[in-house]
Amino acid sequence: MPQNEVSGVSRTLADLVAVTSWADIAAQEHEAKRSLLNFFATALGSAHDPAVTIALRTLLPFSGPATSTVIGRTERLDAMGAAFVNAISANLLDFDDTHPETIIHPAAPVAAPALTLAEARKLSGREVLTAFILGVEIECRIGNAVSPRHYARGWHITSTCGIFGAAAACAKLLGLSAEGIANAIGIAASQSAGNVENLPTAAKNVSVGNAARNGLFAAFLAQQGYEAAPRAIEGPLGWARAMGDDPDLGRLLDGLGRTWEISKNTYKPYPAGIVFHAVIDACFALRERIERLDQVEAVTVQGSALLLARGDRAVGNERDARVSIHHCVACGLLVGAAGVAEFARETVFRPDIAKFREKVRAELDASMPDGAARVAIRLTSGETITETVMSPRGSLADPLRDHDIEAKLRESVRTGGSDWDADRIIEAVWRLDTCNDIPGLMNGSRILSAPSHSSRKDALQT
Repeated sequence: MPQNEVSGVSRTLADLVAVTSWADIAAQEHEAKRSLLNFFATALGSAHDPAVTIALRTLLPFSGPATSTVIGRTERLDAMGAAFVNAISANLLDFDDTHPETIIHPAAPVAAPALTLAEARKLSGREVLTAFILGVEIECRIGNAVSPRHYARGWHITSTCGIFGAAAACAKLLGLSAEGIANAIGIAASQSAGNVENLPTAAKNVSVGNAARNGLFAAFLAQQGYEAAPRAIEGPLGWARAMGDDPDLGRLLDGLGRTWEISKNTYKPYPAGIVFHAVIDACFALRERIERLDQVEAVTVQGSALLLARGDRAVGNERDARVSIHHCVACGLLVGAAGVAEFARETVFRPDIAKFREKVRAELDASMPDGAARVAIRLTSGETITETVMSPRGSLADPLRDHDIEAKLRESVRTGGSDWDADRIIEAVWRLDTCNDIPGLMNGSRILSAPSHSSRKDALQT
């Protein structure tokens, strides 16, 4: 689809969002539901994390009408506040979905505002699915246009591009015209922020929360008539050049409306940075080949520059551990597991884990692609055993199955301390396209069901 030089990228993307109906994207339904299941899993897993509690406590005194659910909790906020908190919780454990070409985590900044807005306005599940797929499309295509230099400059791409997806999805749900959607996208360009330096802290999650909330805010402003520059993204002083280099408009626009970025989405089996999953898988395989772990003298991990830049770090807290080569090796070899508990404080500060991390060294291998890793163990006997993983579990080459994501949600309800009913959430998401009213999904004590009569109220069963 050629770019309209007069209207700019915002309008070209907005035209797609405005004209696309459920019939046009129904083929993406299953992947969208998988992504939403994973979104609920990650949000429920950290629903009572101190960072979520602090954010909620901070916002409660300033909330407007409490129309929207905070996932996994009893408190409610206005739609913008709930979008902020739910996006934080969905991103907090580094357990969310990943778009491999950009390393964007698509669902948190888009699903959070789409669901809270739909709950407040009593919109249908099919409307939510349509808006969600389109929001993911917009954020990932904009991400494609600026990757990898944007991230390399220090911008946290989930936050900086997620806001565009949030704005587009919410503008779609509000029924805005193409002009209004374009303005929402342009307004989002003025609010895009988030830096990689903050990744080991909860400040990273603040920018993801802001992407969700401010994307919804951009849509509300556009609904009221706010305008934005036509070339707010690609103009000479626009978003892309201000935060990086010239955008690759081919990667942004080629195949627009014919191919869908959500079809490339992946889901994590481990609550750690995606580039560490190959390290974990390699360690699991090596663990099966070692008779005694006390024979391990040293461990060398080889991988790309991205792996080393993200993970060759000291571990001072749980967040460091989720982006640490050294901790992933220690968990994979010593514990033989890499779930939420293995990245929790109790495990991170175990003396044997901390001591084992000191045996691990990272080395650059420029021939290794991002997402791959080679782990070599030197034993006290002098023998070296090696394992290379090019496509870790959860990647496009070895994706999680539906029941894996369902199991992840059930486990997240347990570890997150929520009283939500996991099986009811799972059923509700799989049936989301048949639901005429969204609030039941956002209430963990109820399930959505297909309407048996024409009345909207019949769509919900308690």
